[in-house]
Order: sequence, then C-alpha cells, then structure tokens
Amino acid sequence: MRIAVLKRDRCQPKKCSMECVKFCPGVRIGDETIVVGEDGKPVINEILCSGCGICVNKCPFGAIYVIGLPEEVGEPTHRYGKNGFALYGLPIPREGRVTGVLGPNGTGKSTAIKILSGKLMPNLGKDDTEWEDVLKFFSGSELQIYLKKVADGEIRVAYKPQYLDAIPKLFSGNVEKLLSRTDERNILPELTQYFGLDVILERDVRTLSGGELQRVAITATLLKDADLYMFDEVTPYLDIYQRIRVAKLIEKLGQKKAVMVVEHDLAVLDLMADAVHITYGKPGVFGVVSLPKGIRVGINQYLKGYLAEENIRIRDEKIEFYIHAPSPDVDRETLCSFNAFKKSYDGFTLNVNSGEFKKGEVVGVLGQNGIGKSTFMKLLAGVIEPTEGTLDLDLKISYKPQYLVVDKELECVSVGELLKSITEEFGTSLYKTEIINPLQLGELLDRNLSELSGGELQRVAIAICLSREADLYLLDEPSAHLDVEQRMGAIKAIRRFSERNDVTSVVVDHDIYLIDLLAERLLVFDGEPGVKGETHGPFDMRTGMNKFLKALGITFRRDEETKRPRVNKLDSRLDREQKKKGEYYYC
Repeated sequence: MRIAVLKRDRCQPKKCSMECVKFCPGVRIGDETIVVGEDGKPVINEILCSGCGICVNKCPFGAIYVIGLPEEVGEPTHRYGKNGFALYGLPIPREGRVTGVLGPNGTGKSTAIKILSGKLMPNLGKDDTEWEDVLKFFSGSELQIYLKKVADGEIRVAYKPQYLDAIPKLFSGNVEKLLSRTDERNILPELTQYFGLDVILERDVRTLSGGELQRVAITATLLKDADLYMFDEVTPYLDIYQRIRVAKLIEKLGQKKAVMVVEHDLAVLDLMADAVHITYGKPGVFGVVSLPKGIRVGINQYLKGYLAEENIRIRDEKIEFYIHAPSPDVDRETLCSFNAFKKSYDGFTLNVNSGEFKKGEVVGVLGQNGIGKSTFMKLLAGVIEPTEGTLDLDLKISYKPQYLVVDKELECVSVGELLKSITEEFGTSLYKTEIINPLQLGELLDRNLSELSGGELQRVAIAICLSREADLYLLDEPSAHLDVEQRMGAIKAIRRFSERNDVTSVVVDHDIYLIDLLAERLLVFDGEPGVKGETHGPFDMRTGMNKFLKALGITFRRDEETKRPRVNKLDSRLDREQKKKGEYYYC
C-alpha cells in the first residue's frame, strides 16, 4: 500500500517551477501520475505512483509525502480528500471503562473522537460514502454496533474539546449561568465545590484564566447525562493537584459509563484509564489506531517504541527512566546563592527562602498554580524586583516565560531567520543535533512566527531560550501544548544542553514524568493559592518529591519493567505501606 499526501498549506505553486511534475518519471513517459488541479496545485495518482520519492525531494517547500504502508492497516477509515491526511482504524468505546488514546499530535486522535461523537461521518477514503457503507466496513466488530447507534442518533455524547478559546466567543454570561444550562445530572453544587469553582460562579466567562476555563469545560461535560463522555486533553493549564482531582473523578465516572480520554500526561492517563489505544504514523500525513491494550502494557509499549501485537516499531529509540542517585554536590561548583527575600502584590505575598544553584545542574520546580512559581522565575530573570530584600545574581540569564506572545515586529520573521540572529551556531551539525532535531524544528524553519500553533511556538521558544549565551536558563512550563514525543525531545534538548555547556537550568512544570526525567534537584513551593507562597529547597529528588507528594496526598512507585513513575491507587496496599514509612516517592 502506498499513500501520497500533499500538505496544501505548504504548497506554493506560484513560487516554484512545479518541480514535482517536471521531474516525475511517470509524467516523463506520458502517464498522468501527477497532474495540476483546478487550484493550480499538484494531484498525485497513488495507483500510478512508483514511490520513487523524486517529487518529495524536489519540492522546495517540503509539501509532498509518499509513504509505503504495511498491508495490515487495511483501507482508510477516513480521509480528508484526494492526497489528504488518512486515518486507519478507530478506538473502541466500552461501557464501564475509561479508554485512553495516546499518540503524537497530528496522527488523528481528534478526528477519531469527532467520528465517535457523531460530529464527523467516516468516509472510508471515498467521496460517495453512506452510513450503510460504513456499517458494512465494520461488520462483525464492536464498532459496527456502536456506529449503528451513532448513525441512528441513539448515542448521547458529552464532548470536551481540545481547544477552549471558542467557549468565551460562543457564550456570554457568568460561570453559573453556563454550568446551569448543562446540569442534567443535578450535581452542580457538588462539582463546583470539588473543582474549586464556587468562588468564581459570578465571574464572566470571558475573564477566566486558562486553568479556570479548563475546569469549567470539564465540569460542563461531567454535568451532562450521556452514554459516552469524551475528553480531548484535560491537563493543559492545570497544576498537578488539579490534574489528580480530575483523574480521580473521571476514573469514578468510568465505572458506570463509557469514557474516552485523549491525554499526553502519562502519569495522569495511567491513573484514570483502564485501557489505551496507541496512535502512530506520520503527523499530518497518516495515523493508525492500535488494538486496545491494558493501560500499563500500552504505556510501556509506547515508551519502548514497539507495539508487540502489531509488530510495529513506532520510534527508533525507547524512552528510559532511571532511579535517581543523590546529586554529587561536593563535585559541583556553586553557580550562585541568594538570601531570603519577599515579593508582595495586592493580596498575595511570596516568601523566598535562601538557596543556591550548582553549575551544570537542572533544578525542577513543583507547586500549585497561583502560589508564586512564575513570580519566582520573573524575579530570577530580573523582570520584576523584590519588595523586601535584594536579589543580585550578577549572571547572564536566558528566560522563557510561561505565556508566549509574538511581538508585532517579529510576526513576519521566519523561525530560521530568528534563530540565526540569536546564535552563530545555527546551521552547524552540532546545533542541528542538539536543538533542531530533538525539538522537531526542521519543518518550521521557513515558517513565520505568526503562522505557528501553540505547540510549535512553544518548541521555538525553548530553542530561543537555549540559543542565547547565558549562565542560568529559566524555562517556565516548557511542556505546555506539547505531545509526549515533543516533551521527550524537549527533555533531551534541555538536559544535553546543560551537560554539554556546564550551565544551570531551572524548569517549572506540572508533568511529573518530565520533572522525573529532567531534574536532579527540586525546589518545592507550598502555601495558599492566590494568597501566599513559600519556597523550600532545592532538595535532592527523593527529599523534594517526598515533601511535594505528601502535601498532594499521593504516593508513587516505579514500574518494574520501565522504571517509570506510577501513581498508587488511593488506599491500596502499596499506598498505605509507603505512607506509613513516609516514603511517598518510590518505596
């Protein structure tokens, strides 16, 4: 099987000489292997295409992909037009189970959810598909029974979308008015208190922060009385406390209802899901949905990069976790130290205790939202000044803020031009190996900053931060909007960069896997969100994680096979034993 995909947003026939047509061997012998469509862009005949790859290499904009697929994937479930993205297979919803969907962005997860929710009819890669054809295609499977109900309008679906920016545009009014509309289960007071929304019920939806809007969207979905609950990413903008609370409630819902969750935070997915489908393929080109797997087996196979049942390798390198040994502080020179200081705003105070950073180390920062982590990073970066005490680090500092905004004068600047203006190493093999490749920036270099999505802009921002010459690198939530593959690439880039250049990095994030893989020491924040915050540490990983997880009320164990972090079920034997020993972090 062979598919040819044209990324139409990249194809610019007015700026090229149609090299794809001119150099195609099939066209040269008189076949219509590639013809020019009505819009002036090429149309590739997949039957006539020999798969030589000449058009792929000759296209100056990297807009063409010709890929051979194993016959086992079968016919496409859905395809976005001629030479468009193709999805193969669908995840299977099942009552009394939380089913996870895990895979890189652009491999069809959201498309699959739209099909299962009835928002999109699968076209089987054809123009004239009817529901009768779809049901025949899935004949004899669980999906046939489910999709028959979808076709007949017998499935009620509650759907939380991935992107939340449309909510304030579609609804005007306060939070209570929005949630009251959807309260079909009569549990509004219970859920608003559980998610801490009772204090913002009178707030206008348009004034909500990302974390508040995420919790409102999750609550609105849970309030509906549905047969299938679908959540397209629940962790963005939420801190680890809020993520665990959401996971526990979804897990409870899945004991009675069919629930499906697309999620990139592996620790949270592991906690709430019973089974998982892995999606793999070439992002933006094609995606394949695996068979359902037990949650532990599925995540472990994903980390190893090999799906045993399908006999498919989805990644060249496996992702490995290591048990942290105590940091060899005696062998490391102190980069900087700081005395206690304080920063106060109206109604909020951050107390920073004295501490120090070592040369060449990566320090992770953990704590709730609204407790001063980003304020601390701004203080270190010199963006703001302490209210009491002094902070004079006398260092070169590179800072990636939490929220990313492209300056107007940079909107029409390409990613490559910007990176080239920052570092002389741009274009070298070392820079490509250490920054461009792990952050998957190769296809973005010719794109303008104004054209980038949130995840693409995040990866570019990480590269910008690491490209500056500095002693101390500050990265505030580098995992935001990134899928698992991209997060692992960011970890690789940050860690290798710190080690190679013997520089110090401080990283704020809520992804426990990222912090576990990246950090050598931890700075822990506690206090009362929106009122006061206080820093503790930096500690070694064991001490810091024990302090943090004890406040969170959960315990972690190591997976025996992959050594990855796994959350113990609340009040399970392991959970009770570890809490009794005071070992919240890997007994």
